[in-house]
Amino acid sequence: MTVRTTSASVRPTAAASLDATDRGRLLSGAHHDPHALLGAHPVPGGVVFRALRPYAQAVAVVVDGMRTRLDDVGDGLFSGVLPLDAIPEYTLSVTYDGTDFEAQDPYRFLPALGEVDLHLIGEGRHEELWKALGAHPMAHEGVLGTRFTVWAPNARGVRVCGDFCHWDGSTGFPMRSLGSSGVWELFLPGFGEGTLYKFDITRPDGTHTLRADPMARRTEVPPATASIVTESSYAWGDAGWMAEQAARTAVHEAPFSVYEVHLPSWRPGWTYRQLADELPSYVRDLGFTHVQFMPVAEHPFGGSWGYQVTGFYAPTARLGTPDDFKYLVDALHRAGIGVLMDWVPAHFPRDDWALAEFDGRPLYEHEDPQRAAHPDWGTLEFDYGRREVRNFLVANAVYWCEEFHIDGLRVDAVASMLYLDYSREPGQWSPNEHGGRENLDAVAFLQEMNATVYRRNPGVVTIAEESTAWDGVTRATSDGGLGFGLKWNMGWMHDSLEYVQREPVHRQYHHHEMTFSMVYAYSENYVLPISHDEVVHGKRSLVSKMPGDWWQQRATTRAYLGFMWAHPGKQLLFMGQEFAQGAEWSEAHGPDWWLLDPAYPAEPDHRGIRDLVRDLNTAYRHTPALWQRDTDPAGFTWIAGDAAEDNVFAFLRHDADGTPLLAVSHFSPVVRHGYRLGVPEDIPAWHESLNTDTARYGGSDTLNPHPVKPEPHPSHGRPTSIQLTLPPLATIWLRPA
Repeated sequence: MTVRTTSASVRPTAAASLDATDRGRLLSGAHHDPHALLGAHPVPGGVVFRALRPYAQAVAVVVDGMRTRLDDVGDGLFSGVLPLDAIPEYTLSVTYDGTDFEAQDPYRFLPALGEVDLHLIGEGRHEELWKALGAHPMAHEGVLGTRFTVWAPNARGVRVCGDFCHWDGSTGFPMRSLGSSGVWELFLPGFGEGTLYKFDITRPDGTHTLRADPMARRTEVPPATASIVTESSYAWGDAGWMAEQAARTAVHEAPFSVYEVHLPSWRPGWTYRQLADELPSYVRDLGFTHVQFMPVAEHPFGGSWGYQVTGFYAPTARLGTPDDFKYLVDALHRAGIGVLMDWVPAHFPRDDWALAEFDGRPLYEHEDPQRAAHPDWGTLEFDYGRREVRNFLVANAVYWCEEFHIDGLRVDAVASMLYLDYSREPGQWSPNEHGGRENLDAVAFLQEMNATVYRRNPGVVTIAEESTAWDGVTRATSDGGLGFGLKWNMGWMHDSLEYVQREPVHRQYHHHEMTFSMVYAYSENYVLPISHDEVVHGKRSLVSKMPGDWWQQRATTRAYLGFMWAHPGKQLLFMGQEFAQGAEWSEAHGPDWWLLDPAYPAEPDHRGIRDLVRDLNTAYRHTPALWQRDTDPAGFTWIAGDAAEDNVFAFLRHDADGTPLLAVSHFSPVVRHGYRLGVPEDIPAWHESLNTDTARYGGSDTLNPHPVKPEPHPSHGRPTSIQLTLPPLATIWLRPA
């Protein structure tokens, strides 16, 4: 554009002046409607133009190529009246350090957020909240820029600031309040991908706080804390997977074995894209159906492992961009691996640049300090009774499933949400309206979240980490349950690990610790978890928990894994345990991959465990008896549940057609020959399909190499029985020959 200039500035008039109160509120960042003051407005005698450009040397209005200079009226304000009949198309020419910059005026645009969005936000029912709030590059009124929106109902004013104004809130761009919604909005023309920003919020007491965007979809790499404007350009390649997922049968009737991963330490220093080159093939080779990521949402402290989230809508920038994370998920899907992720709606940290007292008052946290403070972790609990907060979290669950194609959410610390007295002493909590200890707001939130996720995303699964006897965690919301698809079986994990950690001679006195799980196995849809929590903080790795020498430790680990994969429920194993890592996991260095180096003398010992895990998963996938009736009591029958003195557990699993698998676990370090077990009389012979004592797993190779035929010898309440050789510290599976 050729710009003609005039040397004279527009003379100030009364119409160009601002009321002292409005001027003071605008300059202090406490005005609810800066668009009413700035920009162009008809006045008697013409059109007044006002601009707030602190540190500018001059500001001019450019209309039809004619540049007309505004008067500097102090404090970064420039104004003047042009003798025009109507507001024209115009731009601003701003001079800094002797250089002119021509730009669109942000205060000439109508709101870029629609009434429907505001209505849904006000009702707490905006299921795609991330599309309404946050920073969105867009074309608005024919101009490219970014729409900034933030929910801050207690703020006296909000300004957008960032690297473009040297993080000086006083030089940021004031936003307008969109009425009773509590939403503030501003369209900034010319701003786009990569812009660093935060919100300068004027609290009710007039002080200021600089906050990252709660809805930011990309952040700086910690410890930096700015939000980043981003727009995805990723082209997904997993259409086949997504179509299959939508048509998939209920997860509790399908094979489901999970490899839990802490992404930053699986291969320390690797990016999402580097992980995508190796993780899918590794998980697929081991036969797991799913991988589960420990939290990937942005968090300031790496030592929290992601469980203290500040950026609920942003994958951690430590490993790359949001599109890079999509690339990893896509690669796993194309390899036939489902992707689960930890989701943490129970609490958030107190960092003063994040959610805590976001707009100067409790907003995301409960206004009652006793309800807000999490007693165990020094964090804050969400106010699940506030509809906008509930909407923030429900939409967040939907966001990960729809924007990142996540196949399931493992919801962390559900128990801490459900109980008002969780980790609290008498006097530190108040009962609900019915006099009980249940957090009714949290119950309603979890039901809404589950119902919404399942309605919008068929095939997705939600999983509760819930450690109490709460009734109906995996019952449908329509029947009064919480609506989860699966629940971690913390009781099974605790009891079974207690048993295997004991010396074999003492196990007979604790036999019930391995059998008690079947008393309640069908009360919920369960996952059997050996998670990261069980191999840190002095609990030792899985193999190191086992008593005895190195051979016995590995043998017991193999027997335990065989028992776990045969037990009703799904399986989860944390990284490093698949090859018997001896050291506890540390996020600083991750798994001890060197144990699998062929040059390492004990490498066969570790490779043997990994080979077993691969074979367990392979046999599991191809044996419907092990997963098809996981939640049906008719799918399980004890053969020997009381052989305490022998340390033996024997049971049948049945598929939908009644075809059985016989699992026998023996937790004594001796060989038992001719061990008799009652079996169904309609099976002519059994063959050993898996034996954890096989030599290639590192065992003694004590096998049952030939088909075993039943004999008309009553045992265990059955008219026929078989005799087996039970290897030391081993689990064997037998199938009809």
